[in-house]
Amino acid sequence: MAEAVPAEERLFSLVLALVASEYGLTKAEILSSVQGYRQRYRRGQDNATLERQFERDKDDVRDLGVPLETIESPTEPGNNQLLRYRIAKGAYDLPADVQFSSSEMTLLGLAAEVWREGSLSNESRRAILKLRSLGVDVDDSTIGYAPRIRVREPAFDTLSDAINRRVAVRFDYLKPGAEGSSRRFVEPRALVKHESRWHLVGLDRDRRASRTFLLSRIVGDVTKTRTVFEAPDGDPAREALAELERVFAAHPVEIDVVRGSDAERRLETRVIGDGLESAAGRPTGAGPRRLRIGSTDLELLADEIASYGPEARVVSPARLRAAVIDRLTRVLADHRGPVRQGGDS
Repeated sequence: MAEAVPAEERLFSLVLALVASEYGLTKAEILSSVQGYRQRYRRGQDNATLERQFERDKDDVRDLGVPLETIESPTEPGNNQLLRYRIAKGAYDLPADVQFSSSEMTLLGLAAEVWREGSLSNESRRAILKLRSLGVDVDDSTIGYAPRIRVREPAFDTLSDAINRRVAVRFDYLKPGAEGSSRRFVEPRALVKHESRWHLVGLDRDRRASRTFLLSRIVGDVTKTRTVFEAPDGDPAREALAELERVFAAHPVEIDVVRGSDAERRLETRVIGDGLESAAGRPTGAGPRRLRIGSTDLELLADEIASYGPEARVVSPARLRAAVIDRLTRVLADHRGPVRQGGDS
């Protein structure tokens, strides 16, 4: 089924709910109450897909080092429906040797006040009321520290709501290298983050095929339509990330960067394969450093590399090198003023 909210926010909400509950929550309480699950929960119906999602999320939370406990019912041991899940506050506290100065405590206090006003609003208040209606004792001062996930792309909120409501959307999209945008009619399935950029996975109804759209390439507003669609089987977010990783690794780029520069620090996080070697046969530590990185969008990468100026030089592919040279040439032309011919200064 499609993701109602980003995976990061769903996992964060799960951790907060389990920390806030003194005695833990059953699977049914989690699925029907916690942000990221409750939007897809259907009372009295088959929620097998959602239950499998929760099982994967439990593993992810534990992999992150969070001590998630499973507690059997004392009256009916072995009954999986009565299992309770909990994160003991004592086990999740900061280490005893971690201390903050008075200045740091002041900053943390100010941040907490800002987050409390921002996070203990619609979604957080509804979650607290729902858990209390189940008879669960909730520490709302803990939930008040939940920061909301912020994104720069203006299309994110509208697309997220459309995914939740399962309605198709229309927007103008600028493909890499295209001179103008084209109108798209899309069933949005999931929002995923790859290479620090948000992507929309959806079914392009006009082209009758699945497509992945970079949110930063959406031009203008996204419009929700009245066209409702059924959620597909499988996990479109996981499938989209796997495809983006495949494309990323299949399009290697070689770049020489100045050692210790901003370009090196930023680009080395995207190294693929062995990825590292000296440039022009120089021994390691001498001259520029050659990086082999992955890429999913050469046009955006050209914009980035051009911004590094003399800190980065494209070795291959030729198309990327030409795109960077073109950008730098245009910048030079835009900043070259008229030449003065003598006269008073």
